[in-house]
Amino acid sequence: MSRAPAIADYGVIGDGRSAALVSNRGAIDWLCWPRVDSAPVFAALLDPQHGGSWQIAPIEAARVTRAYIEDTNVLVTRFETAGGRVAVTDLMTVASEADKTRILMPDHELVRRIAGEHGCVEVEVRIAPRPNFGGRWQRIENLGALGIRWCVGRALMTLRADVPLSLDESGDVIARLTIRAGETITFSLAFDQEGPAVLLPLGANAAERIDRSIAWWKAWAARATYDGPYRAAVVRSALALKLMSYAPSGAIVAAPTTSLPEREGGDLNWDYRFCWLRDASFTARALLELGYVEDACAFSSWMLHSTRLTRPKLRVLYDVFGNAPQDERTITGAAGYRGSIPVRVGNAAMDQLQLDVYGQVIDAAAQIARLHGSIDHETRELLHDFGGYVCRHWRQPDAGIWEPRNELRHRTHSRLSCWVAMDRLLQLHDAGLLARIDADELAAQRAAIRADIELHAFDPSIMAYTSELAPSGMDASTLLMSWYGFHRADSLRMRSTYKRIYARLAAAPGLFYRYEDSSEGAFWICSFWAVEHLVRGGGTPGEAQRMFELACSYANDLGLMSEEVDARTGHQLGNFPQAYTHVGLISAALSIEQRGYERPRSPVHREEVRA
Repeated sequence: MSRAPAIADYGVIGDGRSAALVSNRGAIDWLCWPRVDSAPVFAALLDPQHGGSWQIAPIEAARVTRAYIEDTNVLVTRFETAGGRVAVTDLMTVASEADKTRILMPDHELVRRIAGEHGCVEVEVRIAPRPNFGGRWQRIENLGALGIRWCVGRALMTLRADVPLSLDESGDVIARLTIRAGETITFSLAFDQEGPAVLLPLGANAAERIDRSIAWWKAWAARATYDGPYRAAVVRSALALKLMSYAPSGAIVAAPTTSLPEREGGDLNWDYRFCWLRDASFTARALLELGYVEDACAFSSWMLHSTRLTRPKLRVLYDVFGNAPQDERTITGAAGYRGSIPVRVGNAAMDQLQLDVYGQVIDAAAQIARLHGSIDHETRELLHDFGGYVCRHWRQPDAGIWEPRNELRHRTHSRLSCWVAMDRLLQLHDAGLLARIDADELAAQRAAIRADIELHAFDPSIMAYTSELAPSGMDASTLLMSWYGFHRADSLRMRSTYKRIYARLAAAPGLFYRYEDSSEGAFWICSFWAVEHLVRGGGTPGEAQRMFELACSYANDLGLMSEEVDARTGHQLGNFPQAYTHVGLISAALSIEQRGYERPRSPVHREEVRA
């Protein structure tokens, strides 16, 4: 069996409710339906032998190039052999709300179109779906002209094509096709959670659905307000984030995958198909600053709805409907990505105490409130409750931003985020948007948190803020102090902290470990935090741009980024694509542009220092 593709060898397609990973070998190796956190129907990514995949590739050796159609999430992979060249276009169809009202559509449709561009190419198509990590279908039917149907429970998955289809003894579809220049063959895989199945026409109708999807993505991308020198990277990051949003609810997941390893061959393999309040708040803010107000507001509405269920206590993460995710468990027998086991579904971090999430939720709500100039009654009550919780609990140890298991400590970033919670509530009060709070009490708590950080988190022997409120190692999250408005980046303490972080955590050009004694890859977003520090006055604009470009250089050929990078090889590690990393890129690019034009950032991100 050939070695699994590198993580960076994948692209991603989706429809705002689910996503699929497509390798540069022409294989869809990961797809979960009906939701991004559902059980997979293709999972060769995590179990090449038993997980199932959908392969379209030439039988001969081929040179491969690929790219997204500009400003879309429609992927085109070209295979050039000695005899000719074909292009495979992959997408999940999307439609406007108006189209949805006039066209009967399945819950999901994945389209793969093979087009001959030159000469003649023999192509093998192998479609081997396997429900729930190598399970069995309850029923498989060959319906002739109506296609092939796989059934499990009440869910129906139907494959149709422009060519006759047949099943082998395993219930898989295998075909060899000769594609000549000018010929086109389209495959449509549709999913309906409950029957009856919706069968969409092929031919010109399929071409129309493809064109409509391309137009939809282009229209969405055109709304981005950024037009600086890094527009291609910024828009690609925004498009990746859009794939990680769950349109029916507004939730934004951390990544569409589970168990891609942070250390290849190791056990740092986690399920990221959920919405972390911390990650998603950064994401919503990035979308808001790019001009995607509807997307940011949809997330904010989801966030506030979800958090009402456990108020004032917050979970670390939620599923796309705002409920507690399934309990964490391992998939027995799954081989893992390149032998990295276990394969996990669910995430036990949901029950951790992470005090930093309160600052992120309040910060995101403050952004939306400033945009609208008002806060509804229920949200005011919710923010009041969250503020009270922080006042009562900010002195507690917690798991913090990096989520180590069974390690509660007094963490600097958590204290910083509690300061953010107090500060943003006071900003809302000062703006006349939040009247029913004890401003004097919040101001006193804000000052007390600042004093605690300055007294216990700053180590004068090394002139740097450390990971914890005690002598400890360096932590890249302390670079966020200037981003949050806690300290100016050009202050002596922040400059010396960055110098120490660079000395202790720099992993390779443009890469940083997130903390000392890390046994995993460089944590990609930390590079963009360094850019933010430099561009805000901790360095020069030129230094910030060089750091930004170095960090971006590790992206794959499609501009996609995972969670981490192996500093020795430059290979991507961790779940893919990663919302947190793409958010960091967007934010850093905006800061570089705004610094260059001397325009202020969002009001919530003023760089003045407050008590």
